[in-house]
Amino acid sequence: MTDQNSSSPPPSAHDENEPTRRDFLFLTAAGMAAVSVGSIAWPFIDQWNPAKDTLALSSTEVDVASLQEGQAITVMWRGKPVFIRHRTQKEIDEAKAVDVTALRDKQTDDERVKKPQWLVMVGVCTHLGCIPLGQKTGEVKGDYDGWFCPCHGSHYDSSGRIRKGPAPKNLEVPQYTFVSDTLIRIG
Repeated sequence: MTDQNSSSPPPSAHDENEPTRRDFLFLTAAGMAAVSVGSIAWPFIDQWNPAKDTLALSSTEVDVASLQEGQAITVMWRGKPVFIRHRTQKEIDEAKAVDVTALRDKQTDDERVKKPQWLVMVGVCTHLGCIPLGQKTGEVKGDYDGWFCPCHGSHYDSSGRIRKGPAPKNLEVPQYTFVSDTLIRIG
């Protein structure tokens, strides 16, 4: 007589590749632990995101329609002054005529402006963070008809490039776009 149960294992034995109740409990506990750690860690990670008031200041729009040629305004963006100047043809020509190889921070005028008549830049001296003069009518504009930082004697030209003094770099040009012919979005 042949044994019919000889090919199948006894009911008490199990296949090692087959999941057990213990494996299920282990995976469930590990999954719950991962979710718990994530829910505890998220508030700490989320606090590193910028605050809503900071995000609101991340961009600003400025209407420059009322600025006449030769006039300038200062607007605040991210807590810094931004100089916007409606340049005259003389200022544009002076800026384009500069030999870039003679500059400390080599940038052409075309690299600094999107439209030649409009210069947009952060008005903070790159030496020690002072605010240069030259935005208002009657202020000293330095030796190059641009901006002058009286704290340490940095002179910037009509494109905001450092020409004389201790400042190591040109005045920073922020990211900006023209929404229309006279509306500028900074940031």
